[in-house]
Amino acid sequence: MSATWGRKVRYTIFGESHGKGIGMTIDGLPPGLMINWDDVTKELARRAPGNSPLATSRRETDHFILLSGLFQGKTAGTPLCAMIENHNQHSADYETAIQKFRPSHADYAGHVKYKGYNDPRGGGHFSGRLTAPLVFAGAIIKQLLLQQKIIIGSHIERIGSISEPRFDAVTVDEKSLLRLNQQKFAVLDPIIGEEMQNTILAAKADNDSVGGVIETAAIHLSAGWGDPFFDSLESTLSHLLFSIPAVKGIEFGAGFEFAAMYGSTANDAMQCQDGRIQTTTNHNGGITGGITNGMPLIFRVAIKPTPSISQKQHTVNAQGENILLSTIGRHDPCIVPRAVPVVEAVTALALWEMI
Repeated sequence: MSATWGRKVRYTIFGESHGKGIGMTIDGLPPGLMINWDDVTKELARRAPGNSPLATSRRETDHFILLSGLFQGKTAGTPLCAMIENHNQHSADYETAIQKFRPSHADYAGHVKYKGYNDPRGGGHFSGRLTAPLVFAGAIIKQLLLQQKIIIGSHIERIGSISEPRFDAVTVDEKSLLRLNQQKFAVLDPIIGEEMQNTILAAKADNDSVGGVIETAAIHLSAGWGDPFFDSLESTLSHLLFSIPAVKGIEFGAGFEFAAMYGSTANDAMQCQDGRIQTTTNHNGGITGGITNGMPLIFRVAIKPTPSISQKQHTVNAQGENILLSTIGRHDPCIVPRAVPVVEAVTALALWEMI
């Protein structure tokens, strides 16, 4: 099992949903960095559970404990390690279902891979709870990127069948991205945002769940970051984005819409303006040949509906018997709003790796 990623900086994630705590070790941060811990706390609060009727009722402060890597308030050049304690587990909810494989969860696959020794409570190490350490790491790397004026922002482009307009892929600006970062339900159109929230509440009332799409942009990227083929920016981002539980699809720029285009409309015409080479459209999402081309980075991720629902579903148990299961416990009717800062966090890790 690999819980470590990165070459320039190495990130190791640890813990289980119902264990003592979860955390992250970051090896490779520059020494002497003064981290704004208030900003880290704010990023974690964007993801934290229990703060909205749209989310799980499990309440966790996501307060982090710094274990190593700091001296006199600055990074020491050694691995920075932080733990986020778990306080509000209801492990008893899983006692009767511990040998029953929940549909669309990792219960069965994990049981087979780890020969039944994995901790299945609340999903164990597979749980979305483990995205909190990702946000912790991303919040730190965001501060490094900000020193180079790089801003990352996202909005909820779709919930179920309700969608709002996408970013303007050429003119998306800093003000818009920063405003989205301050919103509890990050949308460009608040009226459509209300429809999206009503869709989530309707699914919740029906003991069901709903998925959606998050669109992310990063601006002020220099041209020339990345490599062709195996270390392209798309492949690096995709590696990390698919590490987020519930992410099931990614498209960059026009994405799958390219399939219906002709080259004459798909190509991004180029021009030089005020000494800077740029494109008049941005169908490629800021990446060509796996390398940044100086335009805004634009991509979208599809988030599947939360698989934990209270409706009865067909499944099997560890003895291979066919059974009906109604998932108990506290779960998000839609994971999309809380996934927004997670997507931004791993985007930051990928971009820092490319610089």
